[in-house]
Amino acid sequence: MVDLDNASVYRQFDKSGMLNHLHEFPEQCQKAWEKVLKFELPREYTRISNIIILGMGGSAIGGDIARRLALAESKLPVWVHRDYGLPAFVDASTLVIASSYSGDTEETLSAFTESLRTPARKLVITSGGKLKHLAENEGIPAFVVDYQAPPRAAFPHNFVPLVGIFQKLGLLRDKSADLQEAVDILNKLSREFMETRSLTSNPAKQLAAKLWGHIAVIYGAEMLSEVAQRWKAQFNENSKAWAFFESFPELNHNAVVGYEFPLEAKERIFVLMLRSSSLRSRSLLRYEATAKLLAKTGIAYEFAEARGESALAQVMSLVLLGDYSSFYLAMLNEVDPTSIDAINFIKQYLAQSVVPSD
Repeated sequence: MVDLDNASVYRQFDKSGMLNHLHEFPEQCQKAWEKVLKFELPREYTRISNIIILGMGGSAIGGDIARRLALAESKLPVWVHRDYGLPAFVDASTLVIASSYSGDTEETLSAFTESLRTPARKLVITSGGKLKHLAENEGIPAFVVDYQAPPRAAFPHNFVPLVGIFQKLGLLRDKSADLQEAVDILNKLSREFMETRSLTSNPAKQLAAKLWGHIAVIYGAEMLSEVAQRWKAQFNENSKAWAFFESFPELNHNAVVGYEFPLEAKERIFVLMLRSSSLRSRSLLRYEATAKLLAKTGIAYEFAEARGESALAQVMSLVLLGDYSSFYLAMLNEVDPTSIDAINFIKQYLAQSVVPSD
């Protein structure tokens, strides 16, 4: 197994500098918050009855987590749309938020272009590309990200601005104190997860070592369900590894029955349960019962505990642990975490197709 305490490993496999983005994560959260607080929304944007966030992959997961936070505080429905086109409910009382880091995401552009034919209010979060050009041409407010990174590594700029926008719209109460708590915790955790911290005292390295050679299945409840989805995607993209996620309580109504077969899977599956003391007591009981079933079936598992008091801090603390763990798993798999050859193949294949986009 690759020695994660050997500095040459990072020079050898992290050819595109993903580690630098991990180092900058807390700072970028702070910068994104300061920027969104200065971002002005048209006054009429507060007169809406629903919100739909358009996005894919790393640009959409921020919307998923922000939506979950809003569910706890707002009566306004928020929908995350990962597809072409638009749902039929979009109307003059809808706020459409198109989130694409590159600004060239095919599905997001399809949905946003369709939204231009509706009376819905519109907003864009992007670093450039066609989406920024469309917004400028149509006079649509755009929150422009000025951080250069792969979309998944730009999570602070895909998530934190949405928290600030939701606050301005009245969906969330003032999150300034929670954001500061989150940044403080992220700075502390960064020191714990840093590559210079040895395996014996580095939780992210330890988790990656346990996952090496296994298929990660990530469980989460309530606000941690979307974080589990983030972990799954990070293990896919950074580690080039199979990974899946499930949500409590739904998984207790089906997934737990499937632990038995195939027998060979028991040796390869590793279940990660993202947990927080802030979850409902019944949810926490489900974690306990599920752990007992996993142990009885002989499937390896581990809990990953959130840090902090606020929901915002807890969510972001686990996001950072997942990001670092997926990076270290990439090192163990001896791959560049930034490369996305499979995704690029799909894009090229679609580009060569003569079938018109819908």
